[in-house]
Parts: sequence; C-alpha cells; structure tokens
Amino acid sequence: MSDGWAPEAFKTRTDTVLAGFLDDEAAELLAVDDALDPLAEALRATARHGKRLRAAFCYWGWRAAGQPDSDALMRAAAAMELVHAAAVVHDDLIDDSPLRHGRPTAHHAFAALPHPRRRPRAAARALALLLGDHLMALAGRLYAESGLPAAYLSRGRPLWAALARELVAGEALEILHTGGLPDTGTSLKVIRYKTAKYTVEQPLLLGALLAGAPAALRDGLSRYGLPLGEAFQLRDDLLGLFGDPARTGKAPLDDLRTARPTVLLAETWSAAGAAQRELLRRTLAGDGTPDDDGLREVRGLMTELGAPARVERMIAGRVEEAVRTLDELDLPDPAHRALTDLAHRAAVRHH
Repeated sequence: MSDGWAPEAFKTRTDTVLAGFLDDEAAELLAVDDALDPLAEALRATARHGKRLRAAFCYWGWRAAGQPDSDALMRAAAAMELVHAAAVVHDDLIDDSPLRHGRPTAHHAFAALPHPRRRPRAAARALALLLGDHLMALAGRLYAESGLPAAYLSRGRPLWAALARELVAGEALEILHTGGLPDTGTSLKVIRYKTAKYTVEQPLLLGALLAGAPAALRDGLSRYGLPLGEAFQLRDDLLGLFGDPARTGKAPLDDLRTARPTVLLAETWSAAGAAQRELLRRTLAGDGTPDDDGLREVRGLMTELGAPARVERMIAGRVEEAVRTLDELDLPDPAHRALTDLAHRAAVRHH
C-alpha cells in the first residue's frame, strides 16, 4: 500500500494472506487423514468473510508510529482476523446461533454431516470447539511467523496474553450475567471485554507496539480505540435486532432468544414500567424457548420505550470521542485520515 487508504484493496490483501495460510494448514490436516476434510474446509471458510477491521486497525497502529508499509506487518495484522474467527466460532457455539454471514454456523454445519455416532449433535459441537481452539493457535503462529524481527515480536507478547485473558473474561461475564437483572453498566463492561478491546484497541496497540511507539502515543490510541470498540458492538446489537437479516446474515431474534445482557435490553428494562417489566420477565426468563411472537413483542417494546434511539446516541457520542482524540495526537496524515475513516466504517454500517 502507498500512503493512501484504499479499504477494498486492503481487504483483498488481507484475504490473500489468510487464504494462503489456511490453505496450507488445511493441506496439513488432510495429510493426517482424509476424514478431516470437514475441519479443513471449515478452516478455509474463515478466510472468505469479514470486513478486516481488526487487521486494518493493527496496520494503522503501525503506520501511526511512523513505520512504512510492510508485508511482514500485514501477516501479523492478519493474525487478528484469526483471533476473531476463533471468537466467532466459540460465541456461536455458546449461544447456539444458527446463522453467520447467511450460512450455517460451524457447529450447525458440522451437525449436517453424516455421523456414524449415537450423539451427532454432541459430535458437531465438539468439532466446532476444536475448530475455534485451532484458529486461536493459528493466530499465534501466523503472528510468530510473520517475518518481523524477533525483537519486534517480543514487544507484543504481553498484549497477546492480555487479549486472550480479556476475551475469555468478556465471554464469561456475558454467560454469568445472561438472565440476570438487566443493567447498562454491566452490559457495557461485557461488550468492552468481549468485543470492544480485541476489535479496535488491542489491534491498534499491537501495531503500535510492533512499531516501537512511545507510551504517549499508545495511550492516545487506547483513548481512541476503547470508545470506538464499544460503538462497534453497540451497532452490532442494534443490527442484530433491527437490521435487515438479508444484509446482516444473522438470525434476527437471536439476542432476545438467548436473553443476552445487551445494552438495548438494559435500557429497555430501565425505562419499563411494572407491567412492561413483567412482560420482559415472562418472555425472556421463562421456562423453555420463547416463541417468536413474544420476542417480536419485546422488540416492539424496545422501540416504544426509546431504547434503540438511546443506543444510537451512545454510538454517536463514542464515535465523536474517538475522532476528537485523533485530533489531539500528532499522527502522520495518512494514519489520521485512515483512522478517521475506520471510525465511521466501524460504527456507521448496515451489516
């Protein structure tokens, strides 16, 4: 890449790195046994989707520190996409989500395979668990084998440890708070650790660390990355319930069906009266699987009580905070332009 920011060209470049790396790994699996073809194909499939925002933030963290374009850095940045792929497989498994990008999620795809077993669903879930674990291991390998000097790579080691710990902490917090009393502060903590940090802040910091950025710049990138990462997930939550499924590629009522502790739900609960809270309790915390009519009624209540509008204001405020932070930093012009554009791409989108 030149000093210009060309998002589609960057995505193609990242896709090429991932496709080549995962094709090689799939071939290694098939060399063990042809029966591993479903796992090998699932690995290849992870290179076929994604906005590549995490790789882009890592790349521009590097460029923000004044470093030039680098193919080795691109490989390290692409490792962030494998972290995301691993998190997606595990998250879909935990929530039993049926769709991702308009296609069956990993454990649902594995369940459709012919299984000469008495427990095909358990086998499918086990395969998805192994796939997610393997993707996380491959992320570390792609980073380590990126071609960057060992002294550069060692700068990122503590961040990798924090990323893994905080990603697990965020997912665990969501599980532990699902079905509990909705609370906006709790929901914001969940999204910060489950998604926001590894989507924006940590990729940015990784690129900056690899580039040898000073502490003051890294602090500024964190002040940009954390609110923007939260805005990204708040947008995801809105799209999950109110977006066009043909564009999001996800089942439209999933978040409500599993009673995830989203900010949307917490804001609805906060504004609800006694009768409305009883509806929420009855639909989301009852025995068995809630029916779609009840879930649509809850979604309508969210709109009636203004929760989506309040979440929109949260998103706008966080994007404004992130962009304002960029103006306070002494960044190279290309990095400033790219990170400004990425702020809007992350938070103002339809899928």
